Amino acid sequence: MKNVNFYLIGLFVLLTVACNPDLESINYDEINPAIFPASEADVEALVVAAYYPLRGSWWDGIHTTSERGIMFVNESTTEILQGNFGVQQLATLTSYVPSSEGITRFYDDFYNRISSNTLSIDRLENSSVNENIKKVGVAELKCARAFLSYELFDMFGPIVVAPLEVLQNPLVETPLARLSHDDMVNFIEQDLLDAAEDLPAPADAVYGRFSQGFARMLLIRLYLHEKRWTDVEAQANAIMDMNYYELVDDYVDMFSTKSQVDNKEIMFAIPADYAATSENQWQQMVLPSNYPDGGGWATIQSSWMFYDSFEPNDVRKTNLIAEFTGTDGITYNRSNPANIMQMGPLPLKIENDPNRTTLTTIDIILYRYADVILSKAEAIANKNNTPNQEAIDLVNEIRERAGLDPILLADYSDIDVFNEMILKERSHEYWCENGQYRSDLIRHGKFVEHALELNGTSSQAEPYKELYPFSLGKIAEGKGAFLQNPGYN
Repeated sequence: MKNVNFYLIGLFVLLTVACNPDLESINYDEINPAIFPASEADVEALVVAAYYPLRGSWWDGIHTTSERGIMFVNESTTEILQGNFGVQQLATLTSYVPSSEGITRFYDDFYNRISSNTLSIDRLENSSVNENIKKVGVAELKCARAFLSYELFDMFGPIVVAPLEVLQNPLVETPLARLSHDDMVNFIEQDLLDAAEDLPAPADAVYGRFSQGFARMLLIRLYLHEKRWTDVEAQANAIMDMNYYELVDDYVDMFSTKSQVDNKEIMFAIPADYAATSENQWQQMVLPSNYPDGGGWATIQSSWMFYDSFEPNDVRKTNLIAEFTGTDGITYNRSNPANIMQMGPLPLKIENDPNRTTLTTIDIILYRYADVILSKAEAIANKNNTPNQEAIDLVNEIRERAGLDPILLADYSDIDVFNEMILKERSHEYWCENGQYRSDLIRHGKFVEHALELNGTSSQAEPYKELYPFSLGKIAEGKGAFLQNPGYN
C-alpha cells in the first residue's frame, strides 16, 4: 500500500462496518450537535465523512471505475466507450428511461450526501473548535458538497437541495422541488468561491484532499457548463498565477504504477489500494480474460471511430489497445476482433498492473492542470467568437507533450473549426478520467450528432437525452413538487 498521508486512513473505521451489510456505518447526521464537534479529531471525522461518497468504492463510491461509476457511464454515451450489455449498452444507445436503475441510481444514491454536508457545515460553523481548524474544515465540506452537486447537476440538471431548516426537522414531511437552473448554479458557485478562499494552497494540501487549485478547477467546469467564458479565463489565470501546477513530460507515465504523490500536474486524484478501501478496477473492466499479464471481465470497449480520430504518432493513444496476442496464441485486432474488440479497441488508459488480482494501486486521476490550459484556450477563443494566437499557443502546449506538430492560427481562425478541434483535443487528452467529454459535447451542441454518427439507427439519441431521467420512485416521493426532466414523462 502506498505510504501517503491521505484521508482513506481515517475512513478505515467507517469501512469496517460499511462493508458488512449486517452493520451500519457511522451516521453523523444523528450525532448531538451540542457536543459534536468539540475537538480537532471531531472536525476531521466530519470532513472524512464528506470524502466518503467521492472515493472509488464499487458499492457506494461515485468515482468507482466500474459500471457503477460516473466516468464509466458518462463516457459510454460518447465515442470514447462502447458497451453491448448492461448499463453501458443503455448509455451507448442512449436508450435509458426512468426505470433504468443503472442510470437513475446516481441521483438516488448520492443526493442525500449533499444534505449530510449541509448539516456538517452548520454543526462545524456553530461549534467552539479552533477558528483556523473550523475555517479549513468548512472549506473542505463546502468543496465536497459543491463537487457532488456539480456532478449530479451535470448529469440530471437542477436537483433538490434541502434547506437547513428542513433538515433540522426530519419528522416533518416536506416534499421539495428541484432548484431553478440559476439557483442551482449559484449554490454550487458560492460553495466553490468560499472553498477557494480557505482551502490549503496546492503546495500545502495533502495528496488526495482538496486544495484552492482544485476548487477553482471545479469553478472552471461549472463556468464551461454555463459558457461563462470570461469567468473560465479568470479562474484559469488564478490557477496559473499560483505558480505551482505544471505539465509533466511523460503523459503515459502518469497512468503507471509509479506513485504520483509529487506530480504537479494532478489537481485531484483518489488514491487506490489493494485493500479495497478505495479501489481502481479499471483493468478488470476493460481487459478480456485471455489478455497477457492478467485478464479481466471485458465489460467495455472503445470505438474505432474514436481510435481513428487520433493522429498516428499521438502518445495519448498508447494504452488504447488496437492489437494484442492473447494467452491462446491468437492475435486480436480490427480484422480479427472476435467478441472482445468488435466495437473498438481496449480502452486501457492505465498500465496493466502485473501485481494486481482484481484491483490495482494505480490512483484514479480525476483532474489535471492540462484541463486548465485547454479550458483557457476554449474560453479565449469563444468569448469574442474569434480564435487568436494565445488560444492556439495554449493548445500547442498540450499537443507538444503528446508528440504532435503544432497547429496554426490560419487553419483555425474560424470559431466552428476551432471548436471542432478543441473538442477532439479534449477527448484525446482526458479519455477515461472523469467522464467530462459528454458535457463537452453537450456544450458545443454535438452530443446527438456524435451518437448518431457512431451508432446510426440503433441510437435513440435525441436532444432531451442530454439529461438523464430521474427514477419513478423519486418523482412519486416528491408528491408533485419534484418534476421529471422533459421527454421522460
